[in-house]
Amino acid sequence: MRYISTRGNMLPKAFSEVVLSGLSSDGGLAIPESYPKISKSELEEWRNLNYPDLAFKIISKFVDDIPVTDLRGIIDQTYTSEAFHNDEITPLKTLEPGIHILGLSNGPTLAFKDIAMQFLGNLFEYVLARSGKELNILGATSGDTGSSAEYAMKGKDGIRIFMLSPHGKMTAFQTAQMFSLQDPNIFNISIRGVFDDCQDIVKVVSNDSEFKEKNHIGTVNSINWARIVAQVVYYFKGYFAATSSNNQEVSFAVPSGNFGNICAGHVAFMMGLPIKKLILATNENDVLHEFFSTGCYRPRSAEETSHTSSPSMDISKASNFERFIFDMTSRDAEKIRKLWKEVDNNRPFDISGTLLWEKIRKSHIISGTSNHKTRIETIREIHRKYGVLVDPHTADGLKVGLNYREKDIPLICLETALPAKFSESIVEAIGAEPSRPDGYDNLEGLPQHFVEMDADAAEIKDFISSNI
Repeated sequence: MRYISTRGNMLPKAFSEVVLSGLSSDGGLAIPESYPKISKSELEEWRNLNYPDLAFKIISKFVDDIPVTDLRGIIDQTYTSEAFHNDEITPLKTLEPGIHILGLSNGPTLAFKDIAMQFLGNLFEYVLARSGKELNILGATSGDTGSSAEYAMKGKDGIRIFMLSPHGKMTAFQTAQMFSLQDPNIFNISIRGVFDDCQDIVKVVSNDSEFKEKNHIGTVNSINWARIVAQVVYYFKGYFAATSSNNQEVSFAVPSGNFGNICAGHVAFMMGLPIKKLILATNENDVLHEFFSTGCYRPRSAEETSHTSSPSMDISKASNFERFIFDMTSRDAEKIRKLWKEVDNNRPFDISGTLLWEKIRKSHIISGTSNHKTRIETIREIHRKYGVLVDPHTADGLKVGLNYREKDIPLICLETALPAKFSESIVEAIGAEPSRPDGYDNLEGLPQHFVEMDADAAEIKDFISSNI
């Protein structure tokens, strides 16, 4: 298994190389030369596996440069009932026959990103120990990636993490989860701007090959291929939990901002998982919904990006979208370079009226959008009807997913986070505070450590250089 770049100008690399490098040297994203195909017999064999066993079967399809016993050890170290407070790791909650929520938020930061990030932390530590290298991680977060990454990397040998977040744009709970960490290898940088400013800085720094090599820069954002691979696992797990036969199809409703979560679903589909539709749900920042409705991809400026009550989706430039378009062009790197030259220069591209658009329009991904009013109504209605409390992002997914629900096709909504992280919206919806798991009661009252900076890549580089 070798990895190429979506932009076509990177020599094929092994898994461990692309995991540590983040963005490819040509500015593209790493992607397998081809996706492994799952046979009917393999799918049948996997149906009753527990989570670590299933994770090993799937992840090993993408990794051939780590000894099997070592990879198995990393996976077993990651997916434990102690870390995820549940033997199933990702339990399926059935609201009624045919409507399910896949529980992905039982990890240490109460968000779905723990599923991949805990694996990534153990993987990084293993790869670095084997190579004798150090890694300085530069990441950007709109809410949950930051805390998931920091909890996964804190105390890890050979790793420092520099996390950019938009100043004042996360909930108090999300902010406190990150800024209250005391570990000396963690640096929180609060950027005066929006998430896309943070993400743009990560890309600028990652594209500076000299700085990147000199300072051993890597990334944990969903552009990191290992995160996508780890997320593929729960699509299979959710499918098996919601069906009784591999002859059945399911649809997944996926709250989406940076296209990473739904990209993993796309990979599962390409591998052969019987997915009828991947239903992409956006909030008011509906760049992706606009594309899947019109064929025009028009990333917004910072000024046009709304601050919403589902803040982890307040993203107007979806990094992983490039991987999906690469596949839909039949892996035409030249076409990707042309399209993303427009994106990288803050211009839209419009493929409406083309054969590519017709192919995408008939593909396995459809989209819809939600807003503050509908997500609050959804939280309230799900709680009233089923006695289940969901966070605002999961509510967006449920709202859009139920709009597209098909008879006799199970609908699985991917949970984004626990409601405890978004108490303001929960109080508005049901008139009461959400309960908190043990150990999180005084989180916002803890001392917070961060630096506030402008959205200036040069200043961020200086900060990194002075702290390594």
